Amino acid sequence: MGFLTYFLRDVEQIMFPRREQHAIPSMDGALSPNDRLDTCSPVGEPIRGADDAVVGHDGSLYVSGGKEVLRLSGEGYRERRVLASFEANAGGLAVHPDGRLLVCVSGRGLAAVDDSGRQAWLNQAGDQPLNCPTSVAATSDGTIFVSNGSSRNAPENWSVDLMQKNRSGRLIACDSSLSKPTVLLRDLAYPHGLAIAPNGKNLWLTESWSHRLSSVSLQGQRIGAMTVVNHNLPGYPARLAPASAGGYWLSFFALRTHLVEFVLREDGFREEMMRTIDPRHWVVPALASGGDCLEPMQFGSIKALGIQKPWAPPRSYGLVTRINEDGDVVESLHSRVGGHHHGVTAACETAQGLVIVSKGSGRVLLDRTIGRA
Repeated sequence: MGFLTYFLRDVEQIMFPRREQHAIPSMDGALSPNDRLDTCSPVGEPIRGADDAVVGHDGSLYVSGGKEVLRLSGEGYRERRVLASFEANAGGLAVHPDGRLLVCVSGRGLAAVDDSGRQAWLNQAGDQPLNCPTSVAATSDGTIFVSNGSSRNAPENWSVDLMQKNRSGRLIACDSSLSKPTVLLRDLAYPHGLAIAPNGKNLWLTESWSHRLSSVSLQGQRIGAMTVVNHNLPGYPARLAPASAGGYWLSFFALRTHLVEFVLREDGFREEMMRTIDPRHWVVPALASGGDCLEPMQFGSIKALGIQKPWAPPRSYGLVTRINEDGDVVESLHSRVGGHHHGVTAACETAQGLVIVSKGSGRVLLDRTIGRA
């Protein structure tokens, strides 16, 4: 960071002392830490790279993990088989009204898979490839919306995108045949989750790097003005899905910390860190932590008597919240610093309970106390 950058920052703080700093919200009230995620039942064996889950029209559960999408069925979703395979990692999922499965594939684009396994693709929108598809949603009339997190990095390199402070995400719409793609929004701060409101009139959108949740009105393949529903979330939001009790289930793949926020402000340190240190050891959020003695310690006492303190500063964390229509948290499930199910990227309600995807542990979890009747 050069002299001019420091000077401009100091002048800004003097001239605009009351400018909102977006302080990290406190974890209290409905966000008070608990161990609910760690008491959930794991569904079968771990799924390497588990990323998203969605319920099919027949009640089965589709889960993306690595280069595959699995179909889980039966009591407790114990039965599983491979539904589709790809050349790159599969991520965001949605079921189209006509029954096809929509799959976000890293570096390739959006795939639509029918019952016979045939695949149709959307690879580009406008003058740019669909290189970083993160989430997809479809309306009752067949219109498809897909978010592209970054124009510079694939989904696997999300931490690089965060440290580069990019805002190159896009929201794209296309018809049911994956043709006529239209770029609706640009310069988004890593859009990660999409959900159609139950009334079908709004699309909800998360942006991970700006820690915010927004909504736009739907007009076919067009949208109205964006309305920010919550501009200061406590973590990096991932995907969201409607909740039967009202509102949405919103997942967080990591919590914000003062250390990472500090690094993002100090450009000189951040650039040198990226240039000289292995990315595994950067001061960035993580989907899982505690297994490498070289990982950065986020100050404070991390362990006592060989046990990682649940109240230690988090490098990784597990969090799912239920939010109301105003974007306020009304319920939360946690896996604290000493827990096992961190890096939550998706949650959805099923007839058997609330299904939660912990990408950090590679586990699909089931909470039978919550779910559709």
